[in-house]
Amino acid sequence: MIIQTQMVLGRVKYQGKTVRLVYSGKLRITKPNILMLIEEFNIPVEYVEQMNVEGLLITVDCQYGAGNVTQLNTNDVAIIDHHQPEIKGIEKSEIRSFLASACTLVWDLLCDEGGFAEIQHPLDRDMRDSLKIDQGVIRKLRNSVLTLPELEIAGMALIRHSYNAANKFVVVKAKECDPNILGFISDLAIQVDSVYVSIVYNEIDKGIKFSVRSCVKEVMANELAAYLSEGIGSGGGHIEKAGGMISKKEFNKKYSRFNADEYFLRRLTKYYKSFDVIYSMEDVNMEHMRLYREKALPIGFVKLIDVVPDDTSIIIRTLEGDIDLFVSHNTYAMIGIKGEVYPTTQEKFEKDYKELDEAYTLEFEYFPSIRNKENGRFIQLHPYAKKCISKGENDVYAKPLEQAVKVFTAWNREKYMYGKIGDYLVVRQDDPHDIAIIEKDIFCKTYDEMIK
Repeated sequence: MIIQTQMVLGRVKYQGKTVRLVYSGKLRITKPNILMLIEEFNIPVEYVEQMNVEGLLITVDCQYGAGNVTQLNTNDVAIIDHHQPEIKGIEKSEIRSFLASACTLVWDLLCDEGGFAEIQHPLDRDMRDSLKIDQGVIRKLRNSVLTLPELEIAGMALIRHSYNAANKFVVVKAKECDPNILGFISDLAIQVDSVYVSIVYNEIDKGIKFSVRSCVKEVMANELAAYLSEGIGSGGGHIEKAGGMISKKEFNKKYSRFNADEYFLRRLTKYYKSFDVIYSMEDVNMEHMRLYREKALPIGFVKLIDVVPDDTSIIIRTLEGDIDLFVSHNTYAMIGIKGEVYPTTQEKFEKDYKELDEAYTLEFEYFPSIRNKENGRFIQLHPYAKKCISKGENDVYAKPLEQAVKVFTAWNREKYMYGKIGDYLVVRQDDPHDIAIIEKDIFCKTYDEMIK
């Protein structure tokens, strides 16, 4: 956001406008590294209790009119946010709830206006990977996260913890503090040799704020955070680090008989019983699976050697998530009807599909792209995607899931595909180690059962 702040001010000034960066609310900024950030980059942000705005008021990362936003006096409001919509009736609203951060949205808007003309237009992690970082400043900011009172809060919290030896997770309750301190305590807890997953939380006026850490590949922190807040709040983040917020009102509706500690312990125990794990290199139990054949529908493909050199590590970015892949001379990426991506080999492609002399031009919310891990370059797959159609010989065994499943595929043994109840577990007939999860609606549109 540092670069964006300077860029926004620069472009506004260039357009002959004046701007003030302000924040309000009950509390002023006190977090050490945020104060250092403001000083280091001379960010001209001001605290105001009230203000009469002449001109346009833009609320960023929040929504004017929501309960947690001080309503400054204004007749003209715009909203830039990535949370779930809370306010209706404000015409100048750009709310993209599918994004992980408001920074990405600001960055994307600047790209559209030519503010970042040299940068391409992917989303969330693309922005982060594109920015030039002053590592010296980052080190200073990273190591200035605690005040002495917060150090005491962290110490006391870690003394009073609940540990589950069977699943190797720990639950820690902290006093009310800055949400970032929850993450700091989580980072300490996950370093214990017998802890694979840590949950640190505190109770605030509006509910329960929590932080999640994981150091095992079978549990993605972002997926666990979403599970813990399902139906009563929101949660998300990254594979190793995530967090969330549970609404006090919704929690009391559903779990009033539990205190927060009991809730997390019970919910985590249920979580570990809620899924199975499948490793592609092991034999799969194919009981109750039926034989299906892929329909002759046009889909897309990219021969990845046309995009990046042989022996290149890449990330294929899709709306469903990232796929880490090592590209060899015969690696293909199949692009489905909703933009989903399934890696395959040239041998399997030529056996199962007929290439069509057409570009694959379906429109998706986010068309898959590539990030070259070796040089950081982003490449859109639009120009390389071609159309193909099944030869009618691509047969698979499949069954709908009665319990959630995490599949470590042959092309990614470190990051699982998550299958929900009702999705399909799919195994190629000619390769029992080629295993995947396909969403229910996609599977039903693309496969027919083979009736004997």
